[in-house]
Amino acid sequence: MKLAGEGPSSVSCFVKKEEEEDFTFEDPCIRKEATSGQQLPRVLRSPLAKSLRNELNMNWDLIEVLSSLIGVERWVCVNIVTLLQEENTVPFMVRYRKDMINHMDADAVRDVQLVYEELCTLAKKTQSVIQTLKKDGNLTAELEQTLRSCRSADELDHVYTPYKKGSKLTKARRAKALGLEDAASALLETPNVLDLNKWVKPGTEGLSTTEEVALGVEHILADMIAKDPDTLTYVKTLCETSHITIQSTVSKSALKEKEQEKTDIDKFSLYFDFTSNIQRIQPHQVDMESLKILTVKVNIPDRVRTDFTTWCINSRWRTKTFAREELRVMIKNAVEDSYKRLILPFLTRSYRSKLTTAAEKESIAMFVRNLRQRLLACPVRGCVIMGVDPGFRHGCKVAILSSTSHILHTDVFYLHSSKHQEADKLRHLLVKYGCTKIVIGNGTACRETESFFSELICRRFFNPLDVSYCITNEAGASIYSVSPEAVKEMPDMDPNLRSAVSIGRRVQDPMAELVKIDPKHIGIGTYQHDVSAGALKAALDGVVQECVSFVGVDINICSETLMRFLSRVGGSADQIGTAKLSQCMDNTVKNSSVEELASTMDTSPETLKLIIDGLTQPPGFDIRQNFGQADFKRGVVSMSDLQVGAVLTGRVDNTALFGAFVDIGVGRSGLIHKSKITLDKLPPSQRRRSLVLGPGERVEVRVLNVDRQRGRIGLDLIRVLQ
Repeated sequence: MKLAGEGPSSVSCFVKKEEEEDFTFEDPCIRKEATSGQQLPRVLRSPLAKSLRNELNMNWDLIEVLSSLIGVERWVCVNIVTLLQEENTVPFMVRYRKDMINHMDADAVRDVQLVYEELCTLAKKTQSVIQTLKKDGNLTAELEQTLRSCRSADELDHVYTPYKKGSKLTKARRAKALGLEDAASALLETPNVLDLNKWVKPGTEGLSTTEEVALGVEHILADMIAKDPDTLTYVKTLCETSHITIQSTVSKSALKEKEQEKTDIDKFSLYFDFTSNIQRIQPHQVDMESLKILTVKVNIPDRVRTDFTTWCINSRWRTKTFAREELRVMIKNAVEDSYKRLILPFLTRSYRSKLTTAAEKESIAMFVRNLRQRLLACPVRGCVIMGVDPGFRHGCKVAILSSTSHILHTDVFYLHSSKHQEADKLRHLLVKYGCTKIVIGNGTACRETESFFSELICRRFFNPLDVSYCITNEAGASIYSVSPEAVKEMPDMDPNLRSAVSIGRRVQDPMAELVKIDPKHIGIGTYQHDVSAGALKAALDGVVQECVSFVGVDINICSETLMRFLSRVGGSADQIGTAKLSQCMDNTVKNSSVEELASTMDTSPETLKLIIDGLTQPPGFDIRQNFGQADFKRGVVSMSDLQVGAVLTGRVDNTALFGAFVDIGVGRSGLIHKSKITLDKLPPSQRRRSLVLGPGERVEVRVLNVDRQRGRIGLDLIRVLQ
């Protein structure tokens, strides 16, 4: 785990002392609705639902654990797991099984899916561990039950690690090998008859004296305590009510390298003396401790050790009959040894693992939110567009696209050398194809290319055309241009020109173009190289599927019900979107309610309402028309024009866990720190953590500070523009 530095790619998040929470939105909108006083929930009557309890062969109920971890009602968990096992997609559940999932949104359903898959993976790993231990001859009935009681990967590793091949023989296993396991059992069960002298074997290491025998028994008991599920649950409960802190300091190796001028660690200076309550540390403050610049420590207060020891001695590990003083001392020693040598390291590892996992999930959630909004950006339809991939040495690559995205012309212009000659050629092309919209990629030479076009527009050089331009994120265009998909689509075209085509098309129809590109290359979110590649890909693929389903032809999913409904109302497919069909549906619904109609067609009222809504939409309807569209402009403003206090409008370009980057048209995105994104500035529909701000949203901001030397702009959010 490391604590990251500041900037678009790495963010400074620690302060010298713990600050007051500045981003305390409530948990995401409640994922379940109260069922009291409502119609009873619709629980799936499937053979799969009945087998969920025992399918993993663990000592816990899958649905109970899933419900507890996610905070979702049991019946909803049963339905979601059953639907997943029947290979239903998340978009399908959200749109056509709303009543079964209690109207949860896609992100919430994916959270359940993720934890369910983690539990299944844990169960599979447990089975594998058990088979390995059995093969090695190390499996006992007690150990197997302990393994099957583990509820997390950390717990499983805690129990299994001492038995891994190559692991050093533990103190408890050495004591067991000496035959002291029965003595340890007698200490707890029948201490009144336990005589340690009977276990002494002079000349045998570990058994030569009663002191060595007592120490071996203590090691066995310490191991039993550390692996007992009830004991681990109790100590975790103590920690939950205690002030656990995480502390970071600069490492000795980093200081030594700085003295030798081998590395620059000053950007991590805010972390050199940092302490925070582990419950309040922000996800963006946690990352993998890979740079070895910081040393991180988890501090658990002594009160936990004291209360834990007292509970063990007086309750959980109390002897069943009277024990002599020397035997009670052995139990006390075993409890203290177990806590210090086994349980405390386990708790520390668990906290660090949980922090890293939570940070990874937040990062992935940020990717998902950003990608969804990028994919659902409103298309720019009905006009010819020029896509421009800026460049200096190799020129600006240009592609003119028809209103239906067909390639009309491609060329290369050297706008930064022979300006006048190239300007004439550009005007000729724009007039020839009736092109009035120019899309410029935001890569190298973007600012200079923007100035070139802005100057010509201000001089009305393109008259009689009313030309305007916009800047778009070109992330992934170069990678896509050399991909097999691009070669197949544009086989005889230079890869550089393919980039210009991609830049233009991602404004004409963002989804159609961006789905061709690996989501992690689209330039959204942060820390994409530090999170699990598999988890990130699964999440991003899921949101792509969701968005395509959201915009695509939903009736394909329920065509049988659709055709039955059309037949019921006396309509046909060629009447979709017409007033005649709408009148037929209105008459049918008036005579028989939606609920009654759904029942006769063996579907849910929610699904039928979606069908009715879809059938009344006019041909060519695009749900993305309610989302933000690219901003076209005619003039350019530079960073030198900015003044503190100026109020501007802009569009969110990217968001991270520490704030939102906003394009305000000056060639450099400004940052709205998360502390400036408060509830009162957000529309009611966005007052939840998972829908705060996302790419493409228009905002009104105030300039707080301008650092021209470092190219940084600080912004305050005034409001989100609807």
